Amino acid sequence: MKQFSLISASLLAWYDRCARTMPWRGIHDPYRTWVSEAMLQQTRVDTVLPYYERFLQRFPALPDLAASDEADVLKQWEGLGYYSRARNLLKGARQVMEQFGGQLPSEPALLRKISGIGPYTAGAIASIAYDVRVPAVDGNVLRVFSRLCGIRENIGLPEVRKKLESLAAAAVPEKRPGDYNQAVMDLGATVCVPGTPDCTRCPLSSFCDAFAHGDAESLPIMPVSRPPKAVRWSVPVIISGGRTLVRCRTESLLRGMWSFPLLDCDPGSVFSFLEKKYRIRAQAAGDPVHARHVFTHLVWEMDVIPAIAEPGLPDPADFRWVTLETLSGLAFPAAMNVPLQAARHILQA
Repeated sequence: MKQFSLISASLLAWYDRCARTMPWRGIHDPYRTWVSEAMLQQTRVDTVLPYYERFLQRFPALPDLAASDEADVLKQWEGLGYYSRARNLLKGARQVMEQFGGQLPSEPALLRKISGIGPYTAGAIASIAYDVRVPAVDGNVLRVFSRLCGIRENIGLPEVRKKLESLAAAAVPEKRPGDYNQAVMDLGATVCVPGTPDCTRCPLSSFCDAFAHGDAESLPIMPVSRPPKAVRWSVPVIISGGRTLVRCRTESLLRGMWSFPLLDCDPGSVFSFLEKKYRIRAQAAGDPVHARHVFTHLVWEMDVIPAIAEPGLPDPADFRWVTLETLSGLAFPAAMNVPLQAARHILQA
């Protein structure tokens, strides 16, 4: 389609002038592209940058990652969130070693068979690392094309999303498909942003249906999302003879990460709960501190309670008493930042 050829040419010319500088760009390394795309899912670029560099220092090539253990990978991912991405990356690396001889395939259909690689990531790897003419459709791309093509329907509907994906696929040029896909991402992240797009700076405004009709700010039409569910926890940070009590989570949320006890009781019942269930006699060592952590569909409201127990206590079922040195080597999610800080403060005193 002639219109799409003009759009891609204009967008690539803009990209050549205005592309954001990132360490995973300008290379044709499928492993590094995969790592960067996994980290960038639902995470800002400036947050990802230091994690990307550290991760590649620890696992410079796919075989290094495949040979590592989950605890090490989660420790490198600590604080980045959405930890299933790290587990899938490890599982996928092992799968590539076993099924593809250690080399990520170039065909999107084969890439999608690898753990943690969906349609978007498959398109990104294939186009960026292998120059395959295939789209990489994420939220930025859906927003750009809903405005560009004037799609005024709920993009949460499967038929509407399919229409947008078809339009995005048709616009990918034969030459420089990887640069083009990154250009659309950059446009959506810096110019064609949610809410208030900067249409005066957009290289595609002359082609844009929403700009012509003056309703770019109202597009795309998004599905109505449910408010996140609030869950309240009492979180005792118990110190016993220079050690603190933690456990490795087996639940699907934050599986493999470490946490302090999350007790389903009100703060006033914490100590009786600990004695009854875990035979730990403890007493308060300071005032409770409130902490809050927001997940995608969940909010943890936490009352963090510093406590002291007698020394020499055995490990309760599923828990471990650990020293400050051991604590520093464990992978904790950002949700545990406040109790972790409290534990370090007491143990270092």
